[in-house]
Amino acid sequence: MYHILIYHTAPDYLARRAAFRDEHLSYARAAHERGELFLAGALAEPADMALLVFKNTEPRDIETFARGDVYVRNGLVTSWEVRPWTVVIG
Repeated sequence: MYHILIYHTAPDYLARRAAFRDEHLSYARAAHERGELFLAGALAEPADMALLVFKNTEPRDIETFARGDVYVRNGLVTSWEVRPWTVVIG
């Protein structure tokens, strides 16, 4: 079972992210090493969203992840949502 965490980023996200990037990436890498976070990355042109794909992780745990993310806590992510993702190929 897959779920997608969709981040909607602030208009000044690119300008502000450098101060928080190392902590954000370390946090995401830890979730990846635990086998929770499968893939993650930001969308470009425009850089207004990011998608994080979780595998075999409960929605409540993904919500806890989002609330603990330094980007969320510092307003670089203005809103987020967790959605189930039905994979049909791959």
